[in-house]
Amino acid sequence: MFGFGKKKKKISITAPITGQAVPLEQVPDPAFAQKIIGDGIAIEPTEGVFIAPFDGHVVHLIDSHHSLVLAHESGLELLVHIGVNTVSLQGKPFKPHVKSGDKVKKGQTLIEFDIAQIKEAGLPVVTPIIVANGDIVAELKANTGNVKADSDELMEVVLK
Repeated sequence: MFGFGKKKKKISITAPITGQAVPLEQVPDPAFAQKIIGDGIAIEPTEGVFIAPFDGHVVHLIDSHHSLVLAHESGLELLVHIGVNTVSLQGKPFKPHVKSGDKVKKGQTLIEFDIAQIKEAGLPVVTPIIVANGDIVAELKANTGNVKADSDELMEVVLK
């Protein structure tokens, strides 16, 4: 009746990209670094494969294929933005394997991307992973250091 003892839902989010997980403050874009878009973490990728960190569905795949929003069954939404200012590449280094509305399974390849091509364009490849609907989050813990896609926990999110 008063919500006492109500168990909050805890969601473990595995790394969607293999690389070095770093705090958002290290992303060279103020919208991400200052958490204006939302809280989360970033990964400096060592492999150009972005996989689903949980079962869910693609809410929206950006036309230039550098970013998408994924929804978890709990309602939690993640925004993944491969690189910084990569919209300017007009989709060239990105090969999507999904489209908006698709259901996805944990571990499924969502987007492949060419790290070298992004760097050759003079753009950072660091990839922010943001909780897009932070209003439903009570607590967020993020792990930094080396992470392997579909293996290591990247974030633990507790919903309100």
